[in-house]
Amino acid sequence: MNAPPIFKFENTYAGLPERFHQRIDPTPVAAPRLIRLNEDLARALGLDPAAIAMPEGVSILAGNRVAPTSVPIAMAYAGHQFGNFVPQLGDGRAILLGELGGRDLHLKGAGQTRFSRRGDGRAALGPVLREYIISEAMAALGIPTTRTLAAVATGETVMRDAPLPGAVLARVAASHIRFGTFEYFGARRDTEGLRILADYAIARHYPHCRDAANPYRAFFDSVIAAQAELIAKWLLVGFIHGVMNTDNMTISGETIDFGPCAFMDFYNPKQVYSSIDRMGRYAYGNQPTMAHWNLVCLAETLVPLLAETEEAGLREAEDAMSAFAPRFESAYLAGLTRKAGLGSSDEDIALVQSLLGLMAADGADFTLTFRRLADAVRHPGQEATVRTLFKTPAALDGWLETWRTRLTPAAASTMRAVNPAFIPRNHLVEEALTAATALGDFGPFERLLEVITRPFNDQPGREVYSLPPRPEQVVHATFCGT
Repeated sequence: MNAPPIFKFENTYAGLPERFHQRIDPTPVAAPRLIRLNEDLARALGLDPAAIAMPEGVSILAGNRVAPTSVPIAMAYAGHQFGNFVPQLGDGRAILLGELGGRDLHLKGAGQTRFSRRGDGRAALGPVLREYIISEAMAALGIPTTRTLAAVATGETVMRDAPLPGAVLARVAASHIRFGTFEYFGARRDTEGLRILADYAIARHYPHCRDAANPYRAFFDSVIAAQAELIAKWLLVGFIHGVMNTDNMTISGETIDFGPCAFMDFYNPKQVYSSIDRMGRYAYGNQPTMAHWNLVCLAETLVPLLAETEEAGLREAEDAMSAFAPRFESAYLAGLTRKAGLGSSDEDIALVQSLLGLMAADGADFTLTFRRLADAVRHPGQEATVRTLFKTPAALDGWLETWRTRLTPAAASTMRAVNPAFIPRNHLVEEALTAATALGDFGPFERLLEVITRPFNDQPGREVYSLPPRPEQVVHATFCGT
């Protein structure tokens, strides 16, 4: 009797017309070895972790074997990269194996495709582990995100600035349809392709839109709402994506592509970590503006679908876009006042915004300031632990006095539920990646992953993971894995 297949894929995107993708198998690697399997995610997908960890399962995740039910493809898309339009990007080092329960399983670092544009199609170990850490931290924080099913070492070397150990990332997503996927067909004036893509995206992500008077307008409204909520959530945990290009924004509203991303330590709206963002385009505080800009790019591609004439389509697009700013602001301010244990009045909003001003002026740690405020609500008298985060602690005294008078009755519980104690601190991430790539030591990676996937829990004995970096530990730049 034959054993049941490890993966039972559907291949709905592969069923779209040929111009949507390239049918291609992953390129085998020399010596695949499982680094880490996300067993909880595997079970959530209806998979057997023990079977995946066996040689046959690892060979599929490495790209050395194609599952019988898989139709591997590289997806076509375009994109605005740092404001410049590139009409053809596509999966240059990633291959979609198929869908599991409606979610994509994607191999990153699976070899060259026709979209590789002189790239080697491979991924280095460090960026693979970074994406594992950050994506799982985002999931634990309750932020819509792609997830990591597994990281697999390839036994090969990839060349970047220096030779590095190679790896493959098995990524799970609601889908990999990007703003840039629509731009790909829009740039080619392929209205039929746009319609096919929009109908597919509606059926997969926003089926309620099919019954609307204008399904494509309802679809765009839904994407705008998802992005407004997502960016608000990013800001509320101090996350900086680093490369918010239109090819890195998903229609589903999930966070994708954790290259030169980072969580902010000391609060600074102008904070940039990405080594390639030299002008600060995607700085922490610019992210809402850039999300709006990206949505405008998407809107331009949807105009032919929104109405019968271009003029009417533009009016629909502009009307839809007018909802982004208030939707974002409402989500962000509601979250911000919750972080401070306050209500939603104008006075409460002004009070928490004044705290951000004090934090920026005094270089206070973003995550710890709010977490220690949460602790101070539960244990009056602990405000001193908040004051120590400020260069001039006395500057906070007046604010603390007013804050105490405005706390909501539920603040003690709600604040701890929205203010993490642990985030993937940049210096800890770099230490874990360096140990793994330079020494083959995955202990720091495993320990960090264990801590940041329980971000709201007190973890006695692991307080060092919650602390901001010492001056010599500060990470000033993060790098793209390509």
